[in-house]
Amino acid sequence: MHISLIDSNRSLKIVGIDPVILNDIDRDSIKNWQSLFSISRLPADTDLKDYQPTQPGRYLVNNGAVVFTPDTPFVKQRTYFLRYYNYAGNKSIWDYVRGRTKPGQLHYTDLIFKL
Repeated sequence: MHISLIDSNRSLKIVGIDPVILNDIDRDSIKNWQSLFSISRLPADTDLKDYQPTQPGRYLVNNGAVVFTPDTPFVKQRTYFLRYYNYAGNKSIWDYVRGRTKPGQLHYTDLIFKL
């Protein structure tokens, strides 16, 4: 997976996601993109990373990529991170939703970006 800032640093472009996953989430009426990845501000004490609120915003699928535009603009000189949840180790995302997979068992990757 790769991320890059686009549209004069107003949006984040996310590429390299399995097209089947993209299509499944995009077809879902709820469109819960945050169950796949979330964007948050990186705290000064990175040990507190797991407790940061998710940046609200809009997710759109465009040419095989997801474009995230936050409700409030990203702040210059601030560091953010995208947390990508890898459900490959589970039978399905529903195992996590139904409580069969605990948060400590869920694998994720953090990608850090700064404006």
